[in-house]
Amino acid sequence: MKMVDIDTGTEELLCRIEDRVAVVTLNKPHKKNALGDVLTPALRSVLLALADDERVGCVMITGAGDAFCSGGDVSGMGGGGTPKPRDERVAELLQKQETLTLRIHELGKVTVAALPGAAAGAGLSIALACDLRVASSNAFITTAFRNVGLSGDYGASWFLPRLIGLSKAKELFYTARRVSAEEGERLGLFNQVFPEETFRDDAFTYAREIANGPSATLSRMKTNLNQGVSQGLKASLLLEAQHLIESAGSAEAKEAISAFMEKRTPKFHP
Repeated sequence: MKMVDIDTGTEELLCRIEDRVAVVTLNKPHKKNALGDVLTPALRSVLLALADDERVGCVMITGAGDAFCSGGDVSGMGGGGTPKPRDERVAELLQKQETLTLRIHELGKVTVAALPGAAAGAGLSIALACDLRVASSNAFITTAFRNVGLSGDYGASWFLPRLIGLSKAKELFYTARRVSAEEGERLGLFNQVFPEETFRDDAFTYAREIANGPSATLSRMKTNLNQGVSQGLKASLLLEAQHLIESAGSAEAKEAISAFMEKRTPKFHP
């Protein structure tokens, strides 16, 4: 498939679709790709657009330069002016969180966070919200929230314990220590660690393999797994039954079975 550039409305966020992978790049390398009032709304919008784009089988979020995302721009956290009422500020932050990390978590496509370097604070939350994470050998993560006197947001306290267990998640929140790519892989934070020199090519190849798989089937798997961690076995059995019956009569299943019988690689997309 020919590469297609997607207009995000700003140079702070780049997006291209190539071989069914939507590569979304946070593009503020001079600020370690910190979130802000331009980049973050653009990210929300492009995720919404990609959700229904049939050209896309996998969304890979990455960062320009030597970082993934350093979190919120600390230089803009000083406040100023008359603060809004507490309930209004809570409602605004909740809406921002639900349209970013919740949207990533519930997106009907597989999402991959590709970390060329550091992910911190809300930047880490974005990486944790993705289905899978791959890292450069020089990457690291840190919760970082305690370093700026904040308790955490964008779902980090929900995602992290589910990936590495409550005790270890508490340690990383309370200390904000750096976790290297090697340790992150050992803890289960990273699915793969690739050499720094070939990281971007390796990460794209990883995402491309997923993107060219049976997209509708993978979407059902994602729903099964996401809901399975917070519901009972009986509810999961029902959901699996519903999704398996839907899958069984699909063109994807027919192609997979034909390919298996013919001893060839299945081709799910034109």
